[in-house]
Order: sequence, then structure tokens, then C-alpha cells
Amino acid sequence: MITQKTQSQEILERRKNIVANGVGIFNTATAKKAKGAIITDVDGEEHIDFAGGIGVVNAGHCPEPLVEAIREQAGKYLHTSFNVVTYEPYIELCEVMADILPHGEKTKAMLVSTGAEAVENAIKIARQATKRPAVLCFTEAFHGRTMMAMSLTSKISYKYGSGPFSPEVYRIPFPNFYKYSGTQDMDDFVKTELNRLRDSAYSMVDVKSVAAIIIEPIQGEGGFNPVPKKYLEGLREFCDEHGIMLIIDEIQSGFCRTGHWASWQYYNVQPDISTYAKSMGSGLPIAAILGRAEIMDAAAPGTIGGTYIGSPVCCAAALATIQYMKDINLNERAIDVGKIVRDRLEKMQKEIPEIGDVRGIGAMIAMELVEDNDPGKPHTELCDKIVKGCAADKLILLSAGTFKNVIRILSPLVITDEQLHKGLDILEKHVRKNT
Repeated sequence: MITQKTQSQEILERRKNIVANGVGIFNTATAKKAKGAIITDVDGEEHIDFAGGIGVVNAGHCPEPLVEAIREQAGKYLHTSFNVVTYEPYIELCEVMADILPHGEKTKAMLVSTGAEAVENAIKIARQATKRPAVLCFTEAFHGRTMMAMSLTSKISYKYGSGPFSPEVYRIPFPNFYKYSGTQDMDDFVKTELNRLRDSAYSMVDVKSVAAIIIEPIQGEGGFNPVPKKYLEGLREFCDEHGIMLIIDEIQSGFCRTGHWASWQYYNVQPDISTYAKSMGSGLPIAAILGRAEIMDAAAPGTIGGTYIGSPVCCAAALATIQYMKDINLNERAIDVGKIVRDRLEKMQKEIPEIGDVRGIGAMIAMELVEDNDPGKPHTELCDKIVKGCAADKLILLSAGTFKNVIRILSPLVITDEQLHKGLDILEKHVRKNT
């Protein structure tokens, strides 16, 4: 008997035949249309989206005000390059960003297209502001795939055969409490890790050569690892003591995901420079770098930017996204979504020893799967089975972590309670089935 191929199978075959193998494929779902938290595939099947385009659609798929803003701007002009001809949507977006994400007494901003591009420019700004070359980063970090961003990224599988990497990049262990604390309580653990930071000034790189320390307060690809609050406070003090720029990467954690515009607002620790992308534009490619005005203005004219530095259509999309987030109070909704997810995962954790940890802030929640209740024994195989099982049941899910043993929840925050619980039911079914 010959089984007729589905349209999804045909599209995936076409992809395999023409798209370079290096372009990752995390899920075999296809898309014909998407709305809210639901993606409808080319065969007409509905999928609950717990991936959000890798944290890009916090405001949901295709919110009407955003779609209308894109249509309106597209009818006016598509591109002039902000370097060549100035347009108001760029300026207005920078003003709005500075209002919701202020950096000191006066904030300045610049726009680019992607998160990696934002990181690249943030490093250039920090180097010019300090006249220093070195950058300190962390294990388990992900900052992008362009050359400097890839150098800052920790996971080796993102970097195979891509060296040599950018020089003057130094890495210390991220203060991952679950993985490294042992018998220490949080206060003792933070003291140990801050001592490790201070030691790096003697054993790794001359602190007088360090331009910046870059950190994700909640690591994304690294496994949704939240930095301890007292560590981030200590990091801020260390930077102040030595004239180092603190760069906070909010590319995955920004725009309501944690119940704040940025997670540094949750921690109440002010960065010198911060980077944003993903949900800022609800799927259109736009990113931003914000910082204290005197730091941002340290970059010489022409040394930062590019041809597509804030497409007018993308600026319109970002402005509409931010206003929509305000109108529906998406930061508050993130807290509700996060509580539902955390309660469900923690309930499972009490009954299933393979769930070693449940962690996160707001609606940026994940669970780590391990063997023998040991943080040093990542259960990658179990995680893979769960993700594939959920995919078969029309739940789009992503793994994370250095060893792909972390299941992260990045559903659109506009997801209904009914859709959220249905997705969590599917997830629980496959966790219990495979443990």
C-alpha cells in the first residue's frame, strides 16, 4: 500500500533538497498561518506554540495593531537607510525605548536588525568608551553567531570549524546555583563565585584591560539559568570599582517575558549598556542597543551601524508591539502565565526524580532533566524523547542547555489559560510516559 505524502512532508523534503544542512531544524512542524498562540500547518492541523519562534512572539502571532502598522508604513516608504535619510519612526522608537528602559539621567539608543548585531555594536561601543580591548563573558552563554558574538557564545556545537575566534575574549563560570552550589547555601555560593570573579583579575586578564563584562541575567540557550541577585549586584560593584562597562543581554529575556520590560528591572541592577531584539518587533527583524548617553556617544561616527539600521517598517512594528503590550498589560499577564507553568512543573517535580530543577523568572520557566538526581548527569535522551513526543501531539517545544537536557517554555504570553493547560497536559503526558 502506497501512503500519500502530506503537504508538510513534501515541504520538509523540499527544504532538505535546497537549504544548507547547517541551518538547524528544531521541530518538523510547518506553518500556513498563525494567530495568538496557535500555528496552523499546511495540512490544516493546529499546533500549540510553546516555542514562540525562539522567544520572538511574546505578544502573540499577528496581533492586529501590529499588522495594521506594518501595512500603513509599507505604503509610505520601505527603505532610505537612516544613515542617508532620517525618518521619524526610528527616532520615535528610540524615544519610547529610552522611556521604558532608562539608563541613568540621559539615555541614548541605536537600532540594528538582529540580536547578534546588537551585541557586536555594544562591544564596539564599550571598547571605544573605555579605550580597552578585553571582554569578560560566561560559560553557558549565548550571544549570537556572528564572529564576536560567536566568540562570546559558550556552547561548542554552535562553533564547530568556525575559528579562529575574536581575540581578547575571556570566560569565567556562570554562577549556576543548581549545578555548582553543592552543599553551599545561596549566600555562601555567591561569595565563592564573586571571589572567582575577583581572582580572574589576577589569573586570567589584567582588569585594567577589560572594557566590558557581558551577561544574560537569565541565560536563554544556556538553559534558563537565572543569575543570583546578589551576584549581579556584586558584578555591578566590580564593574564600578574597575571602570568596566556592564553589558546586560536581554535579547531573549526582554519585552514582558519576565514580567518586566527587561529582567534587569526585576533585579534592580542598572547596566551601562543593554541589548534587545526578538519580541521587540514581534517577528520583524529589529534590535536595539541602549546605554548612558555619554557611553553611547563615545563611539566615533561611522564605527557603529549599517545599511539596515532600523528598517522603517520594522520600527513601525516595534512601536505597535510596545503599545499593544502596554494596552493589554502584558507584563502582568506574564506573571500569571509563569505561575501556571511553574505550579505544574513543580508538581511534577515532586513525583518525578528525573526533573532535577524547575527555575526561572516570570514566564521564562524551564525544567532540567537529569539522571540519579545528579546535576552532573544531564538526561539528554529523555529530553529528546519528550520534545519529539510533544511534537507528534501538536505541541511545539524547544530544548535548551549545553547538553540539550532542559525543556524551556516560551509560549506567546497572550496564550489563553485553556491553551496553556492543554499544552502542559501534553507535556506532562510525555514526561510521565518516558520516566
